[in-house]
Amino acid sequence: MRFSDQFEARFAEMVPHYPTKRSALVPTLLYAQDEIGFLSDEVIAELAQRLELTELEVRNVISYYSMLTTRPRGKYNVQVCTNISCLVRGGEEILLHCQKKLGIRNKGTTPDGMFSLEEVECIGACSWAPAAQVNYDYHENLTAEKMDKVLQEYRQKSAQ
Repeated sequence: MRFSDQFEARFAEMVPHYPTKRSALVPTLLYAQDEIGFLSDEVIAELAQRLELTELEVRNVISYYSMLTTRPRGKYNVQVCTNISCLVRGGEEILLHCQKKLGIRNKGTTPDGMFSLEEVECIGACSWAPAAQVNYDYHENLTAEKMDKVLQEYRQKSAQ
């Protein structure tokens, strides 16, 4: 497994800041996923070895966090919150709208690989419900029209 020089520099700088190597697991998984696109068997094995963990320990952490995946996702991962605050303010309608607009279901990816869609329990934006997160960007107080604009912005960003 070969990571970029940027990943290697980040990893080398980050690990000594933690009391144990295991503590660096989640940020390391996020960096690896950002670089590779998902956490493949090869990535899991490499990070387990580097952090002196078993592959099972790494997989257990991956399975706990919704932002980590062992399957390829689209370039833009759209996570729509349907927890109680978002639900009562239209989160489910936003999710259904995204499914229709993108032509995919929950945990699906568009045929062009541009978007993945995922229903999530909470993204911590309860005061601004309904909310969605696209990769690391939050979008709040959503309506179907606002969501259409968000998706269009990402399409345009990709075309640049």
